Amino acid sequence: MLIEIDNKIISSEIFERKFVCDLSACRGACCVEGDAGAPLKNEEVLLLNKNIEKIIPYMRPEGIKAIQSNGISCTDAENEITTSLIDGKECAFVHFDEHQVAKCAIETAYLAGSIPNLKPLSCHLYPIRIKEFNNYTAVNYDEWKICAPACVCGEKLSVPVYRFLKTPLIRAFGDEFYQTLETIAIEINNLD
Repeated sequence: MLIEIDNKIISSEIFERKFVCDLSACRGACCVEGDAGAPLKNEEVLLLNKNIEKIIPYMRPEGIKAIQSNGISCTDAENEITTSLIDGKECAFVHFDEHQVAKCAIETAYLAGSIPNLKPLSCHLYPIRIKEFNNYTAVNYDEWKICAPACVCGEKLSVPVYRFLKTPLIRAFGDEFYQTLETIAIEINNLD
């Protein structure tokens, strides 16, 4: 089922599916798996370029080398702008904490107060993927096997995707949009 809010077409899976990241199980695999970097908006590329010197202290040497060689961003197979990768594998901005859990150097710099911008919106919103079209924006749930522990955790805690992603959804579309999602969720639950 698809739901329309203004110019956004939303998959009902964001209400039906359950999801809570379980970093102890997945170890941040979304930052190191896949065949492309994190999708970036043009303004995010500008912010990264502006703040790169403040992000570099949180990066690994191989990530620094990747952005020095290839730039902060590149174009993927679908002609979308993404973060650069290290040797075609993990995101150039990934670093690992003391437990070997993948973390984002951009987010780490933000949390340390070094930069004003949080990690890319596409990362913050995952497992929701946004796709812009001429007249509308598609808001879809993206199922990826590496997130199976998050689905198990979400089921156990009974947290739907949209609720787990409240903060990034508000960041992307505003409070009013999120309140509309809450209203729709109540209506969907009453139909069950």
